[in-house]
Amino acid sequence: MIENPKISRKVDRLSAFFDAFELSASLEPALSGDSNAKLLVIGPPGGPAEKIVLCLRGESTPDPSVLVTAAVDFGGLHNPLMNALPDQVSVETNDAPTLRDTTAAFVAEAMESRCGRSTALDRLCEVIVLLVLRSAIDRGAARPGLLAGLSHPALHRVLVAMHDAPARAWNAEDLASVSGMSRSHFMALFRQVVGTTPQAYLTGWRLTIARRRLCKGARVKAVARQVGFGSAAAFSRAYVRQFGEWPSLQTPSR
Repeated sequence: MIENPKISRKVDRLSAFFDAFELSASLEPALSGDSNAKLLVIGPPGGPAEKIVLCLRGESTPDPSVLVTAAVDFGGLHNPLMNALPDQVSVETNDAPTLRDTTAAFVAEAMESRCGRSTALDRLCEVIVLLVLRSAIDRGAARPGLLAGLSHPALHRVLVAMHDAPARAWNAEDLASVSGMSRSHFMALFRQVVGTTPQAYLTGWRLTIARRRLCKGARVKAVARQVGFGSAAAFSRAYVRQFGEWPSLQTPSR
């Protein structure tokens, strides 16, 4: 079978975050002061929807043109993707045909009482959030950080490689090869775009994944091995430096 090189070079920049942090969305609006984000569908009374606004932090401004409001949970406060996004992400539905059509189905379900309405609304809302996140990554960011890295045409491949295989003993040469750059160029560009060194980013990602697994009941020794640390002691020292506490069975932070 002949492989299309344009297809084979594509990588998924979001799956690792969804695997580690379960995305959920519900038509029920988030309560004031809680940790959930809000999804606002905006348009004239009766539709059609004209704009989607994802409010990740702070109170959303009351707007009489809001057709539907939903709560979005990114799996807790420590999701690095959520923390990399701006306070609000806005997308015009006409700029993205798939988003426009999905939102139309979402609004139609919200306005009617049909069999399976709640399940349909939750699933459609999750798809809308995913499409908004894609738009945010495509736009990139002016400041250094994860979002800027995910939108970079070469560095996003390196980030995805680390996200997908955190236990691998990555070195600078390996990562530079993934990026298609020389080692010196890669190291300088990664720091410029992402705002830290590749090894520092990898360690942070490993510890983030470890914290999630501890929250789900995994043991420290097993988690240390799963995320690429040579020993539980080395893992514990890094964990304390990152989070200010020793690794143990964690209570998820919401």
